[in-house]
Amino acid sequence: MNFKRRTHTCGELTAANAGETVVLNGWVDRRRDLGGVIFIGLRDRYGVTQVVFEPEHNPEAHNLAKQLRSEFVIAVEGKVRRRPDDQINKDMATGEIDVVAENLVILNEAETPPFPIKDKIDAFEELRLKYRYLDLRRPVLQKNLLLRHRMYQLVRKYFDANDFVEIETPYLMKSTPEGARDYLVPSRLHKGKFYALPQSPQAYKQLLMVSGFDKYFQIVKCFRDEDLRADRQPEFTQIDVEMSFVNSENVFEVVEGLMKVLFKELWNIELETPVPRLSFDEALERYGSDKPDLRFGLELVTLNNIFRDTGFKVFKDAVDGGGIITGVTAPGCASYSRNQIDNLTNFVKKLGAKGLVWLKVKEDGLDSPIAKFLSDGEKQKLVEILNAQSGDLILILAGSRIKTLEQMGALRLELAKRLELVKEDTEPKLLWVTDFPLLEWDEETKRYYAMHHPFTSPRPEDIPLLDTDPGKVKARAYDLVLNGNEIAGGSIRIHNSALQAKMFNVLGISKEEAEKKFGFLMNAFKFGAPPHGGIAFGFDRMVMIFAGEESIRDTIAFPKTTSALSLMDEAPSEVSEEQLKELHIKIRDDDDK
Repeated sequence: MNFKRRTHTCGELTAANAGETVVLNGWVDRRRDLGGVIFIGLRDRYGVTQVVFEPEHNPEAHNLAKQLRSEFVIAVEGKVRRRPDDQINKDMATGEIDVVAENLVILNEAETPPFPIKDKIDAFEELRLKYRYLDLRRPVLQKNLLLRHRMYQLVRKYFDANDFVEIETPYLMKSTPEGARDYLVPSRLHKGKFYALPQSPQAYKQLLMVSGFDKYFQIVKCFRDEDLRADRQPEFTQIDVEMSFVNSENVFEVVEGLMKVLFKELWNIELETPVPRLSFDEALERYGSDKPDLRFGLELVTLNNIFRDTGFKVFKDAVDGGGIITGVTAPGCASYSRNQIDNLTNFVKKLGAKGLVWLKVKEDGLDSPIAKFLSDGEKQKLVEILNAQSGDLILILAGSRIKTLEQMGALRLELAKRLELVKEDTEPKLLWVTDFPLLEWDEETKRYYAMHHPFTSPRPEDIPLLDTDPGKVKARAYDLVLNGNEIAGGSIRIHNSALQAKMFNVLGISKEEAEKKFGFLMNAFKFGAPPHGGIAFGFDRMVMIFAGEESIRDTIAFPKTTSALSLMDEAPSEVSEEQLKELHIKIRDDDDK
């Protein structure tokens, strides 16, 4: 097919090009026939240019233009003409000009797409994912992927400038499940054995520290076979970082340097450093979350001291049982109707709370069903400590510490949504959360699990507690939180074989199991492992936040659904019996024992 390659994109022509003969290639965005003169918007990823087909100017091109429909692929040659001042479209980058067509070549016809190719469409996500190649023609998704591309380049440039080495680690590795399920890959050559796709390059990057590559990074695909959410995918991208001869402060400094670059280049915001820090316990007690959103107030306040000797049984039982009483002030919400308060009560009940205590602050005192059970002193102290004003609504939960704080944290977010406390121009907030518990106890299996992963180092002063009270051990772990989203997590690692063996023992991993799963790493430590630590960023989630989207699926070219399906190519799919035989696999029927 003979056609001329573009001289310009569909997003760059201006009045300065008037009089030039140009060639444009792209897709027909729209077509209008106004009394013989045909207008089309020609689109590529750079923008849209209006092309005019006038019968008196070129009858042949005009007649051919009558065949054009949305999404036809064409090549157009024509002359740039400046629009009259009253016809300039200031909403288009190319709105000062038209291209008057002289030649037209239809490169490919197109069927009518199942949904319009424009930003605001009323189409189910399942339909858009089935025709993802069409969905990706929409400017908003192209903008997101271009932002993703730009972030890739900024990340690589930053780490290269700071002497980090980009090293690729294997995708086919040993299965060492300690968190989510592995995706397994059967071996054809080694009957009955499997590779695993990496949930993280954790072991490899620690081995690189043993190898002497003191500054490593990688933008890497990882895989987890787990239930999904709007911000989770079975395959995801992370920025993986590891450094030798460092402590937490050194890691923070490197990470904050990267965030300064991203804030400036993408949001034109000068990020102030050092970034604020909260301990895990403080974040939970003040915000009811280990990833608090600091773009608004509504801080939680612990009320145990006020009600330590109260006559109100609900509060008294919580204090005596080692639990917590936590409250929050909803500004200006004393006007809430009983129905609105019932909605908030039902919200926390769905989270497991037994109920919600409320008190309306009025000029003449507190209005509440429980007011008669509280002393005047308790009421006064409650208003003071919560800094409540007339017209505010006080909300209180009581119960076991962590669960109650998490319920109140969820209520805090719900209140912020209802009160519209976060606007488009609200300044983004970044913080570190530190001093996480090293371990968490699982009541069902009656054993400890690593809160981060089994290679995270305990604080040196807490190491003796591994033998006496493991649940009290704090980790040298840290999360980076942006606008209430965890965007990165890391730790200082264990680099001593004896301490790593003790950690495995606390986790209920026998010497034999540890040797089988992690022997290669333990052996490497015997040959001189430097102190090291690092962090991994959830890159998809970062792009989502910087793009202002609510789902990471809108920032990934070909995402899966929440049930890990690819609707476009129908993956996962069945394979032939011959392929299964080569892999020594037989599919078991549901009724097989």
